[in-house]
Amino acid sequence: DYHDLAPLKRYIDESFDHRHLNDVLGHEKVTAECLARHFYEWCKARLPQTTAVRVSETPKTWAEYRP
Repeated sequence: DYHDLAPLKRYIDESFDHRHLNDVLGHEKVTAECLARHFYEWCKARLPQTTAVRVSETPKTWAEYRP
């Protein structure tokens, strides 16, 4: 349900919008795989039913984190 994802959108808007991802995440080289894992961990802590997170780089390429 999209309502359940509102906190994630707020987190992304407040923490990542108009900011350099390397600074936000503290990594030298941020990848889609790194973002997928970060967002999975954030979601899992707040939405225990989370099983995976997928981050799209383009309409045809993506990275998924599923522990």
